[in-house]
Amino acid sequence: MDYIFTLKYQLAQGDSDPDVLVERLYTEGCDDALVGVGLPGRLALEFTREAATAEAALLSALMDIKRIIPDARLVEVAPDFVGLTDIADIVGVSRQNMRKLMLTHGSSFPLAVHEGKASVWHLAEVLSWLDAKGGYDLEQPVIEVARIAQSVNLVKESRRVVALGAEWQALV
Repeated sequence: MDYIFTLKYQLAQGDSDPDVLVERLYTEGCDDALVGVGLPGRLALEFTREAATAEAALLSALMDIKRIIPDARLVEVAPDFVGLTDIADIVGVSRQNMRKLMLTHGSSFPLAVHEGKASVWHLAEVLSWLDAKGGYDLEQPVIEVARIAQSVNLVKESRRVVALGAEWQALV
């Protein structure tokens, strides 16, 4: 099965020539990725990787990048952090419909990672909620990839968090 996901990296200062990176990625086995280099020092790779599971697809891509560009630092795995418009596009409904669902099911709709002018959710949590609710034609590979992306992002971020005291942990 093909799984579609994006890996976003920060590049080491001496390893940021886009032409060299694209050639190296292609010749060393990442010919299933579209390469984006919009921001200086950043690299986005949109993979369409064939594997038995989403986890296997993501793991193999992460290992390939670690081997090919060892000093690159993972910024984010997508799809994970999404707004209502992103969710609506994936589910195939209007943004207004998604907003109505969020507002009318406020006590059960997944908590946002960030609330504000632009709120952000973990895609896997919203897709799981919609799947349990029923009535939506959700693609299981998308749900699988979103779950693995969320897991990888949470592990990555947990390495950056300073250990909290017990009194803080009880509150969070």
